[in-house]
Amino acid sequence: MRKDFRINNEIVKAGESKVVHFSLPALHSETMVTMPVHVVHGKKDGPVLLVSAAIHGDEINGVEIIRRLLSLDAMKRMKGTLLAVPIVNIYGFNSHSRYLPDRRDLNRSFPGAGSGSLAGRLAHIFLTEVVALADMCIDIHTASIHRDNLPQIRADLNNEKLNTMSNKFGSPIILHSAPPSGSLRAAANQVNVPVMVYESGEALRFDELSIRVGVRGVLNVMNELEMHSKSIHRKQKPPVILRSSTWVRATTSGILRAVVTLGDLVKKGDVIGYISNPASKSDTIVEATTNGIIIGRTNIPLIYEGEALFHIGKSQQTKLIEEHLDTLNNDTLLNPPELVEEPVIV
Repeated sequence: MRKDFRINNEIVKAGESKVVHFSLPALHSETMVTMPVHVVHGKKDGPVLLVSAAIHGDEINGVEIIRRLLSLDAMKRMKGTLLAVPIVNIYGFNSHSRYLPDRRDLNRSFPGAGSGSLAGRLAHIFLTEVVALADMCIDIHTASIHRDNLPQIRADLNNEKLNTMSNKFGSPIILHSAPPSGSLRAAANQVNVPVMVYESGEALRFDELSIRVGVRGVLNVMNELEMHSKSIHRKQKPPVILRSSTWVRATTSGILRAVVTLGDLVKKGDVIGYISNPASKSDTIVEATTNGIIIGRTNIPLIYEGEALFHIGKSQQTKLIEEHLDTLNNDTLLNPPELVEEPVIV
C-alpha cells in the first residue's frame, strides 16, 4: 500500500480523496477565511501534480475546469497525487476583483513572507505549504477584465520538462516567456517546481471553449506523466510555438471598431480596426505591426490613447495555425465521450 500523503497537518490515505482547508488571515469583520485544497491520493505511486486557479480573483474559468476535472471517473483510477486548488485568491474571488484587499497583485507578490503584507502572507502559505509538495504545477489564468485570450500555454521552454509538457497539453499556441519577477512561476522555479500557465478567455466570464481545452489539456499532461492506468491520449497536432509577441496600442482616444478577432491571421500593415471620434466623421486606421496571429484583444470599444488593443503572436506558421483553428471548431475533438458534460451558456 502506498504511503499516506501529509498536508497541513492532515493525512490523506492511499485511494482517498479529501478537501483540506488552509486558514488565512481573517476579514476585518472577523469572518474566518480558508483556502480549500482538494487532494486525490491514488493507490499507486506516481508524481504529485498541482492544478491551481484564481490567483487573480476574477479569473474564474479555472474554477470550472477544476470542478469538471475532479468529477471525472478517471480520477478514481489515478496514479500519483493530484492537488487541485480552485480558488487561491479567495479574497479577490469574493469581491469579483483581480487583486487582494491590500490592492496588491498576488501574482507579483511571490515568494511572499509569513510576516509580510496580506498578499505576501497568502503567497508564502501557498508556495511553502502547497506548491512545494508538487512535482509540477499547471496554473490557470484568463485575460484581465474586458480582455480576451485565445487558448494558449505560457512557459519557459528552456526548461526541458516544461517544454515537453507544454507540447503535450494540446493548446494551439505556446508562448515562450521567462517567468515575470514576483510571479508564482518565478518563485516555484526557485524550489524546483516547474510551472506552466494556461491562459484563455476573459475575467468574470465562463468560456466553454476555454474550459474544454483546459480540461482536455490537464488530462493530456496527466497522461504524459503516466498518472492514468489506461491512456486517454488522443493524437494531436504540434502546437504553434511563439517566441515573441507584441501589443498594438491606440494612437488616439476614441471608439474602436475591431475588424479582426481571436485566432485571425494578420500580416504587417493589415487593417485590424478603426478608431472614430463622436465629434468627427474621420477614422484613424489601426494596422497590424507584424505578421502573426491575434492571441488577445480588448473587448471594450471605448479606448484611450496608448491603450493596448490587439495582442499579436509573431509567427509564420500559417498552415498549422489554420489546422488548429479548425480543430477548435470541431466539437467532437474538443469533447470526446469521456469529457461529455452540458456546456456552459453565457
